[in-house]
This record gives sequence, structure tokens and C-alpha cells, in this order.
Amino acid sequence: MFKLELDKAVSAIKKNKAKRILLQLPDGLRPKAKEIQEHLQKHTKALILIWSGSCYGACDLPVESKNIGVDMIIHWGHAPWKYSRN
Repeated sequence: MFKLELDKAVSAIKKNKAKRILLQLPDGLRPKAKEIQEHLQKHTKALILIWSGSCYGACDLPVESKNIGVDMIIHWGHAPWKYSRN
């Protein structure tokens, strides 16, 4: 069973006032992509795009996302990763 912490994702989207989000999931979670997308869109009104490319961990962020104008990437992986905009 996965603990996806969707409430944290919703809070982060609202806090950052993000309108266009890219959702990146490892292969094991991809069957849940539509369910996650619908939950996030319902609770934030943001457009949630699903990344269909590779996802091999925190070092595999989709650099191509800059070309589609996303405000935020939500990446689910196997371990927490702290990010700071400092």
C-alpha cells in the first residue's frame, strides 16, 4: 500500500498558486495516475499534466517540462527529497 500524501500535494499547489502542474510517477504508480490527476484537479482547479517519460528517481526530473510551461513538478518516488528555492 502506498502513502501518497495527496493533502501535501494539494497544499503545495495552493501555496505556490500553481496553475499548470506536471505529475511524474514511477512505473509502479502509473496505474494510479488518472486517479491522482483527478484528485489534484478537483481540489486545486489546476491543470494536472501526466509525464509519460522515464522516472528513475529524484535525479530524473523531466528537463523538457520547461518547454510546456509548467509552474510545478510533483514527483513521487521511493524516498523523501527536500528541495529549497534558496
